[in-house]
Amino acid sequence: MHSLAFDQLCCYSLVRGDPAFIHQHVIDAFAAQNALLDDKPIKLTFALVGLYLHVEKGFTGREVQLAHMKLGRIKQRWPTFEIPDERGPINVASVLAAATDQRDSMIHDWCRSVWSTFKDQREKVEQLLEDNEITEAWSVRR
Repeated sequence: MHSLAFDQLCCYSLVRGDPAFIHQHVIDAFAAQNALLDDKPIKLTFALVGLYLHVEKGFTGREVQLAHMKLGRIKQRWPTFEIPDERGPINVASVLAAATDQRDSMIHDWCRSVWSTFKDQREKVEQLLEDNEITEAWSVRR
């Protein structure tokens, strides 16, 4: 599912040019919230990895991006995840509707909201990260 609101939020997050790269969080929250059963497993895997690393481990968008790059270099079969019916009350339109000075905070709230609906997938995400030696932010920089 792609929307004009998503495109507008991407424009906002990309033109910021912030070193923390908040745009990655936008991509991951949107991908997880809008995941479909027939999507390629890598899409939801990377989205959930990104949300987990950001919400639970405090990774910046840039650090999440590096973790995605590290995972992507390894040939492996991607896990499949259960997709909950409800995926959080905050969505891309909610974030876009927030005042500009509140939008970054709202992006972080959106990530927490979406991740909380996938919490029962936490162990599977943690196992994938452990298997690929991504445990701390410094480990993705190697």
